[in-house]
This record gives sequence, C-alpha cells and structure tokens, in this order.
Amino acid sequence: MDAAAIAERATELPTEPGVYQFEAGDRVLYVGKAVDVRDRVRSYTEPRSERIRRMTERAERIDAAVTETETQALLLEANLIKRHQPRYNVRLKDDKSYPLVAITDHDAPRLEVTRDPDDGAVVFGPFTDKGRVETVRKALRSVYGLRGCSDHKYEGRDRPCLDHEMGLCSAPCTGEVSLEEYAEDVESAVRFLEGETGALAEPLRREMEAAAEAQSFERAAALRDRLEAVESFHGGGGEAVSGRREDVVDVLGVSVEGGDATVARLHSEGGKLVDRERHRVDAPEGEDRIAAVLAAFVPQFYADRSLPDALLVPERYDDPELDRWLESEGVSVRVPGAGREATLVDLALKNARRTGGEGDAARVLGRRLGIDAPERIEGFDVSHTGGTAVVGSDVVFVGGSPEKSGYRRKKLAETNDDYANMRALLRWRAERAIEDRDDRPDPDLLLIDGGEGQLGAARDALAETGWSVPAVALAKAEELVVTAEGVREWDDDDPALHLLQRVRDEAHRFAVQYHQTVRDAVSTPLDSVDGVGPELRGRLLRRFGSVEGIRAASRAELRSVDGVGSETASAIDGAL
Repeated sequence: MDAAAIAERATELPTEPGVYQFEAGDRVLYVGKAVDVRDRVRSYTEPRSERIRRMTERAERIDAAVTETETQALLLEANLIKRHQPRYNVRLKDDKSYPLVAITDHDAPRLEVTRDPDDGAVVFGPFTDKGRVETVRKALRSVYGLRGCSDHKYEGRDRPCLDHEMGLCSAPCTGEVSLEEYAEDVESAVRFLEGETGALAEPLRREMEAAAEAQSFERAAALRDRLEAVESFHGGGGEAVSGRREDVVDVLGVSVEGGDATVARLHSEGGKLVDRERHRVDAPEGEDRIAAVLAAFVPQFYADRSLPDALLVPERYDDPELDRWLESEGVSVRVPGAGREATLVDLALKNARRTGGEGDAARVLGRRLGIDAPERIEGFDVSHTGGTAVVGSDVVFVGGSPEKSGYRRKKLAETNDDYANMRALLRWRAERAIEDRDDRPDPDLLLIDGGEGQLGAARDALAETGWSVPAVALAKAEELVVTAEGVREWDDDDPALHLLQRVRDEAHRFAVQYHQTVRDAVSTPLDSVDGVGPELRGRLLRRFGSVEGIRAASRAELRSVDGVGSETASAIDGAL
C-alpha cells in the first residue's frame, strides 16, 4: 500500500482504542495497538523505519478492532501477535496468550475460557488473571446453568450428565430447560461480561446470605470469595495495592545482536534468587532497540504468568498503555541507579549477553543457512517395511527442545519408494498449513531425515503447494547437511550440527515407534499359527523385521525369541 491508500483507509477507521492489522493475502504482517486507531494508522503514511516501510509496501489491506479500554488493546495486541506470529512485529518466541471468555454460536451456546475461540463466537477479554476468569466462569455456570461440555458430549444424550446433578448446567441437551429459557440465561451472562456486574453479583450475594442464615458457613465463605472475584472482574485486572511488600521481584536484562535479541529474567522471592532463564525475541530496527524489546516482551511474557510485585529493568520504555496496565496491577517498575537492585540488573545483562546454549546454536544455524535464527524447527522421517505399514513422522522443536504437543504422525499409501513417501508426507503438511487446517504456527525450518533425494522430494512438495519454508536434510551415514545449494560437512562438535541431529534423531524415533504399532496391527500369516498371539507376533516382527524375515529364520533363531518353544517354532516354520 502506498501513502495515499493508507491515508484513505485511515479515514474509515474508528477513533476509539483498539488494535489494527496490516495484512497481505491470508497472512498478518503486523499488529499494533492504539488509543486512537485512526490517528495511529494515519502515521504509517510516513514509516518510522526501513522495516516498517517494507511492511507497508507488502500490505494489501488494513483491518481493525475496537476495545473498551487501552489495557484491553494492549492485551489483545499480545494475543494476536502470538497467534499470527507477524513477520514485522517484535515477537517473543513462545506460544502463550491471554485467556478469553467465549460464548459459542450454537442453539444452546457453550461458555468457555479459551485462547482460540471458534468462528462466530461472542468473545470477551482478553484477561490477565486466568484464575479469576475461571472463578467467574464457574460462577456464571452455577447461577445461570450454562453448559461447558463439548459438542460430542452434548449431542445424542438421553439423560443429563453430572454437571446437571452438581448444579452447573440446566441440561438443555435433554430438554430439562427449553431453548428459549436457556437463551434468557445466556443473555444474563452476556450482560455481566459486557460490564453489568450486578447481573451476577446480586444472585451470588443472595445465595451467600442464605447460606450464612442456614449456618452453612463454609459455603458462605466460598461464595464470598467468588463474589469478590466477580466484583473485581471488570476492574482492569485488579486495583493497585499501595504500600504492599515486594516479595516477588523480576529483573530483566536485554542484549541485542543483529536481528536477534535475548532477554534474561532473574526471578527473586523473599529476597533470594530462585530462577533464571533466557528468551529469544525478534529485535526491532531503530535507535532505542532495548526499550522496544522490553515494551514487546513484558505483555507477551506475562500472558500466562503471575506478575511480580516489582519489575527492575535496565532502561525505561515509551509505552503509556503498558505503564497504565502495570500500575493497575500494582507492579512497581524501576530503573535502579545504584545498590543491590542495580547489581541485579547488571547480572541480568550479563546473562543476556552470555554465549552458549540452544539460542546460540539456532543463531549459528541461521547464519550458516542464510536465514533468521530458526527458533521453531519441524523434523520429518518415513518408516516402513518393504513398502508396507508406511508411516511418516512430524516432530517439533522450539528453542532447541522437543515440543511434544506439536508432534504429528501420518499413515501413507503403501509404496516401496522413499522419495515418493517423503513427497507425500511433506505435501500433507504443506496443504494443511496453506488451508489453515493445522493449529500450529509455521516453522522457521524443515529438517528432512535423508539425503539429496529425500530433500529433492520434499522441495518438490513445497513447490507444488506454494508453502514457502526453508528446508534442509541431514544424511545419517556421514552426517552431511544437504541444502538446495549443495552438500556441507560441519565439524563434529558444531553446535548447529548437534541441534539438527537432535531433531533428526527424534523424528526417526517417532516414525519407527509408529511404524511398529501399525505393522503389529496388520494381519499376517502368523495369525493362524497356534500358540502365536498378538504379543508374541509383535516380538517376532520386531526381532526379524517382517514376515519374510521370520520365514527365513531357522528354528533355533525362532526359539531365541521370548515365548517361542520347540513346538511353537515348528508350527511357525510349517505355516510359513
């Protein structure tokens, strides 16, 4: 978009607080927040840096969403950055986000706390305190009987579930309440979530008073705590607490090198350091890069974590919305000038600047391959026995460590062609990504277990589908790194090579494990042999690799398998 197009689009945008997105195709390029969305977007007619200029040139359209407060805009921006991983934002390399409250688009809507709401859902938030959100969700369900079950559990029921017996659901699934009555309860919950606190607080207060009169003091106390959470829910995440003790203190140090930044966090409780960690962040352009990293890191990092009582930083950032949010949460932000606090900040800076570790391995790998440091790597391998029980693995490493929640596996068509199998596996992954059927972020690098042939097959699949992700292969025999430009041999102690080896070995392990499961479930001539059950059949296949391997084995070799005696060995030999 040129300056004229941006200025024209800005005139159509709201002047309230909110977030805006620059988009191209189906990709989000940049997410920003603003007190006045129209005014902020208009400022992009004169980009502040070369990076932002490149972004506006690539952008095809601008979308925007209004929030009730500046704090909600700050939190929604953090959520959207984590969800879309925009190329031109400063991004913390993890996948946490702030919880939202959603009421789904069903005849009998479901109330849920989620970070990825369904299409059509009415969404409220985001909120910083998940514990408080869960308390309010339970209160809404107990007062208004809104369902929390999945569609699978909701459909086809002939009697109410345990939630109904516990008073958490009015059971519209079995007609215990009509859809019209249920809709009225949903509307009451919506009124509360929109800010009408009394819609939930008053029923809870009446219930608490009734419990107290009945001398059910434990229940009354529990309702009192729930009522307090409900009444503070719309207070912007909590009121500032003046004069409280600073038992929990976080200290941040930032190091910027090229296009990468590292944030070191020291965590202190009761005056003692109890934890230290480092996080990689995309470094912004411009003069005040450390301040920009801090302004991006703080809201994204504390998405799923409790805020400290105090936050010590090496320098101030220029973000009034972030300051207002932290102040409302009672967090004291300081730049120490001397004393023990200044010493802690210096220690955090040293931790941020130190070399070694997985972040450095990824940085070295990125430089070797001519790409950004690959924080997220997906590894692929194929396993089969002579073209049968063909399976593929897709494992995920983030920050040099396996992220097993991201692992996927795939049964493939049975063919004894390693290249065709790898092409099919990568095509499956690429199509899911392009069609938005994969709930994982796109990786920074694909690693193929194999040599030039396997890499060529994988690259063919990427070209056919149009999924643009860098890919390399690692051959087992000589540990050669295969790229589109040629084959490279790295030193045995190279940290970048070690990172690739770990991903490759895990992809291989996961593929072989799944292959064994599939292979053992396949019907074989062994099924008709007396004395050979599923467990023994599995041991035989694992020992000899295939039915052909068992057929070629001598009776003595068969008897070496646990559970195979002379009679069973003879029966196997005769049957095969």
